[in-house]
Amino acid sequence: MIIRRALGEGQTQYERDAEAAIRLVPQWVGRDISYRMMVGGLNNRNWRVEIYSDPRAYFLKVPGEGTEAFIDRAASHEAATAAHGLGIAPEVVFFDPKSGVEVHEFLDGFLACTTADFARADKRDEVIELLRILHGGPRLSLTKTIFDLIDEHLEQARSLGSAMPEDIDWLLYHYERIRTAFMASGLDLVTCFNDPMPGNFLSAPGERMRLIDYEFASLNERTYDIGVFACEMFLEEDETLKLIETYFGEVRADVVARVNLCRILADIKWGSWAVVSRKLNDWYFDFQKYGLWKFMRARDKLRESRMDAWLRAV
Repeated sequence: MIIRRALGEGQTQYERDAEAAIRLVPQWVGRDISYRMMVGGLNNRNWRVEIYSDPRAYFLKVPGEGTEAFIDRAASHEAATAAHGLGIAPEVVFFDPKSGVEVHEFLDGFLACTTADFARADKRDEVIELLRILHGGPRLSLTKTIFDLIDEHLEQARSLGSAMPEDIDWLLYHYERIRTAFMASGLDLVTCFNDPMPGNFLSAPGERMRLIDYEFASLNERTYDIGVFACEMFLEEDETLKLIETYFGEVRADVVARVNLCRILADIKWGSWAVVSRKLNDWYFDFQKYGLWKFMRARDKLRESRMDAWLRAV
């Protein structure tokens, strides 16, 4: 059931928070406004806002409690603004640096993608095109490599007393081996998206795919965006090789190694994020189970017979 409220009718705490956020937007003062909550989003509460006589609808993001532990809202705003300038993201209408509240144009006619969409090669090619554009765009002021991201979550997990896998020392031993290999060869730092959840890709017939939600964007290793996408979409080896060929124009052993190692890093990163998130909020989502599943997949990949060859090839 869709519940639409007029400004001033909020009944729950979430609705009152949304109304407080709406009142921050200067150009909306005194306007006839309605809003409704949108489904989805693990870090924030998201709302569709409509204004009488305005032909556009708007997307309002109210940051979730505790998310400041791993999201730099100013960097997110910088990335979203740059991405709109590149033609791959909606317009940023308003940003409040103090609260982190964001308002974007609502892309009517676009639908959020699902994992099933990316079983199609043409949809995966659209993603590669988006990544090429983003990677070739303005360099962000924030540098957070995949190693920085993982280290941050590991420290948070220690300080919060998060429940980690029993073999975390074994996982971290191999994590350090991967870090050593990348540092020896050097990181190819570009503006990366870092968070390819299916719903962050919006698609519409006859339109270029759009990329939304730049909360985790940073300067990072180029191949991480390809590896984490392949990981999140459960791509098989031949499908991953095709991604590499589409992006680089060829399949090279060093790039194959980097992408496969980045798949492992992605699962360690999101596994660590999940067990930290379990301590930071009480939302109806089993963060701990999600995190342990991510660690399990990283463990499986680490046991591949080609692991040492990948480390040497980087």
